[in-house]
Amino acid sequence: MLPALLGARKCRGFLMARNLLLLASKKSRRYYSSSNDIKKTSVDNPNCTMAEIKEDMMKSLGLEPGYTREPKCREELLQYQPKIEELPARSMQDSFSSAIIPLSKNPMLQDKYINFRGFVRLGRLLEDMDYFAAWCCHRHLKLPNLPKGVPLPYTIVTILVDRIDFTDVTASGTQDIRLSGHVSWVGTSSMEVVVWLEQKVDEKYKKITRALFLMAARNATNTGSAPVNPIQAANEEEKQILAGGAERKKHRQILSAQSVFKVEPNAQEQSLIYEIYKRTSPTEHAGPLKRLLPPNCCWMQDSFQMSTIPSFPEHRNHHNTVFGGFLMRSALEISWAAAFLYCKTRPKLEHISDISFEKPVTVNSFIKMTAYVVYTKLNYVQIMTVADVLDPYSGNRVTANAFHYTFSAPDTVTEVLPRSYHETMWYIHGRRKFNASNVYKSETIS
Repeated sequence: MLPALLGARKCRGFLMARNLLLLASKKSRRYYSSSNDIKKTSVDNPNCTMAEIKEDMMKSLGLEPGYTREPKCREELLQYQPKIEELPARSMQDSFSSAIIPLSKNPMLQDKYINFRGFVRLGRLLEDMDYFAAWCCHRHLKLPNLPKGVPLPYTIVTILVDRIDFTDVTASGTQDIRLSGHVSWVGTSSMEVVVWLEQKVDEKYKKITRALFLMAARNATNTGSAPVNPIQAANEEEKQILAGGAERKKHRQILSAQSVFKVEPNAQEQSLIYEIYKRTSPTEHAGPLKRLLPPNCCWMQDSFQMSTIPSFPEHRNHHNTVFGGFLMRSALEISWAAAFLYCKTRPKLEHISDISFEKPVTVNSFIKMTAYVVYTKLNYVQIMTVADVLDPYSGNRVTANAFHYTFSAPDTVTEVLPRSYHETMWYIHGRRKFNASNVYKSETIS
């Protein structure tokens, strides 16, 4: 088992203790991670909103609201990029923050977050979690040699989301939601951030989900990597968290090297492939290419849903490319629709596997989202959604992102089966994702 991550409640305790010390010593509530003259109104304020955090991030980067076709040049900031030996060590408490999505007091905001049943749209929350992870990275960064008045010479981008598990709490669309998080591990230019979502139920905050974001620090023009502050554990528990971050990195590298798209399936999986072939081939061998669909099954090629989405400036991040949270929300919503149409009943999102961000997406792109049912087990459905960027002039297509979701239905679902070898690799890949999700904890998983 990987070492546990520091709980949100304990982190908030660290933050409150630090605030008391600041008040006792009558120090100013300034935060110097970006610019020594930018006062962060949301820093160390547990009741700040996501809107305030977004405003503070804009200020720290030296950006202003409004869209221009030619984004503000940040090339002059390259001279302020620090060397790694200039960066002091930071603690996990330094990056810890929390924020509120004030749904209880803002009916207009409710319209943005609520679905027709009165619950929160989880895709909207993913957008906020991605933004909040970047905010925690901003809090972690501290540049002692950055001149007063100079914006933060960094670009923070999302590399991947490791895994997201959901509790049984069904988030209401009319109650406040709290985000909490901190940097839990750093590399030379990468930062792992843990983010929690909670909602107040019967006067107590209850956990909705927890996610791990891996973020990359890039230079001011997003043309190269940039070093980040090292992290120093304050106690034995934090040492375990740091060790867990390093172990998770190693685990991701192993899984990537063993991907079914890189190496052939193992012996057990090859036996499964042959079993599927035998189940879908006629016993009389009427023809070598003929395939038969067993009862209560569906071909994978008939299970997908697709949507082509034009992107607009409102979907951009601070660096004028499509915001990763928007891609996550769009992918989740079409995946949910695919699961709903396949199960013929409203599905429940159980787990999101690693989300990879391979290429940046420009704000004038067409994004083709295709959601496939790639594996089923009893009442569970595994969805793989691929985001392709389309060039409307040349017709070229480049895959930018891949998403993997596990949904559950009230009753047993129709079994999905691959028809081609290509689909069979998707089936094996989806089966691995499902087994790794641990949503179906039983020794009967074959």
